[in-house]
This record gives sequence, C-alpha cells and structure tokens, in this order.
Amino acid sequence: MNNLPNLEDLNVFVHVVRRSGFASAASELGMSTAFISKRIRLLEQNLGVRLLHRTTRRVSVSEDGERVYQWALRILDSVQRMGDEVSALHREPSGQLRIASSLGLGRRFVAPALSELAARHPQLDIRLDVQDRLVDLLDEGFDLDVRVGNEISPHLIAKPLARNRRVLCAAPAYLERRGTPRSLAELAGHDCLVIKERDHPFGVWHLQGPGGEESVKVTGPLSSNHGEVVHQWCIDGRGILLRSWWDVHDSLADGRLQRVLPEYQQPADIWAVYTAPLAGSAKVRVAVEFLRQYFTERYSLPDA
Repeated sequence: MNNLPNLEDLNVFVHVVRRSGFASAASELGMSTAFISKRIRLLEQNLGVRLLHRTTRRVSVSEDGERVYQWALRILDSVQRMGDEVSALHREPSGQLRIASSLGLGRRFVAPALSELAARHPQLDIRLDVQDRLVDLLDEGFDLDVRVGNEISPHLIAKPLARNRRVLCAAPAYLERRGTPRSLAELAGHDCLVIKERDHPFGVWHLQGPGGEESVKVTGPLSSNHGEVVHQWCIDGRGILLRSWWDVHDSLADGRLQRVLPEYQQPADIWAVYTAPLAGSAKVRVAVEFLRQYFTERYSLPDA
C-alpha cells in the first residue's frame, strides 16, 4: 500500500456497501454515479485489494472489502467523536446542569460555589439537590455528584476536588465530665454521636491509625441523619463525634471542640463524580474545573 486511504473515499465506500449499489449511494450523498465509481477505484488502488464484485445488477462485497468496511466504520466513528470532543472543549457551557451533594457539604460549600459558577456562566441552568443518600447518576438524571468519601464505584469517573479527612472530636465539657479516651477501644464505653448520612456505616467507625485500619462499634443516646445537627450536639457536650475536617475545623480553631485520639483519622476526600469523559460535555467540564479551583483555594487541609 503506497498511500493512506482518503477519509472521504472510506465514507463513500461505506455508503456503497450499505446501499448495495453505486446509484443509491450517489443519490444519498448527492454525487454522480461516475464520481462514486472513481472514488472506489482510487480506494482499491491505494489499498491494493479488490473491495467489490460488480455485476450489471448488483454490487457485492469481497472478503477483503468486508474487512476494510469494518475498519472504515471504526475509523469514521473515531474521527466523528474526535470532532465532537474538540468542539465541546471550546463550546460555551449552556443548558441544565443537575448536581447532587450531601446535606452538609451541599448547603455549606457546594451551594456558595455554584452561586459563583452561575455568575460566570449565565447560560447554565444549575439545579442543586442535597440528599442524605448516594444518588444513581444515570437513573436519576444527575450530571455530577459532589461527595465526601474515597469509596467510589469503579463504573463511575471521579476527580479529586480537595483533600479531606474525618476526625474525632468532643467538647471540653464532655471530656471533663466523662474523661478522655486513651485508645480506640475505649470509645465503646463513651457516648458517641452517630450519623446516618450517605456512605457512613451506621454505628461502626473505620479509622486509620498507627497500626493500620481499625474498627470500633459505637453507641450513644443521640443520632441523626443530619451532620449539622450532630455537630451542634457535640458542641453542647453530648458526646464524641467523627466528622469531616471541613465541617469542624472552625469549632476546633475557636476551642468549642477539641481533637480526641488525634493519631486516628478516616480518609474522606471531596470528589466530583460523573459518568462520561469531561471532553464530551462542556457544562460538566467547566463545573468540575471550577469546583476544583474553588475548593483548593478555600479549604486546604493541614498536614497534621
């Protein structure tokens, strides 16, 4: 083969095969039959094979022609998808953008970020749904889920927005009254504030410590599916809380809460989760890039 096949010739060949004839393909493409015949001859010369068997009544595909036909379909499809993706990268994002998030993260952090995103891209119609459960992006029609936690289904695509971890904390009044636990096992004897929120295993805390991952079963007189409610109970001195750094760092900084067993933590980064490559959707790509910049600039995680 001296020359690479022309893409237009491959397209003509595909139409001839599909229509089983030159005249039908010429009519569909808006070309003359003679031009179609010429392009097929040039393609056969370039490839060095006979693609079609021609009779006065019909055109049939040779064995080599069938192989070239399958390759042509893949090549033309790839070229089309390349063009679609490049176009999407430079297209102004528009249309409805449906985003899901958890109750606390969504209200306190995602909502303000989306307010700025809407100001920058007025052609977007943004809808935020806050849920106390994981959503099914495809079945429920969401473009994007902003979530906390590192366990993400392999059939989804995830991009990190910010580093985060869950830490143990309690109010000074509680620790003065009940004492400070010295080991993870001692948590079983304390009042623990349990959250049933999205991916939290209810009543079981899995934490990383000096010896690797450990688990402890915890109980307490108060539990809720809303993290902000439990956060307030913790400030009120009602028990020990396992909560994301982004949620409790202000309370730790001003002394309303203090760390408990600081050598233990639970990795829980903030992720953008979606179902298809970003190059195929301008609105999702712009949203993910903006959220990543927004969270990185405002919520840096300390090393200790």
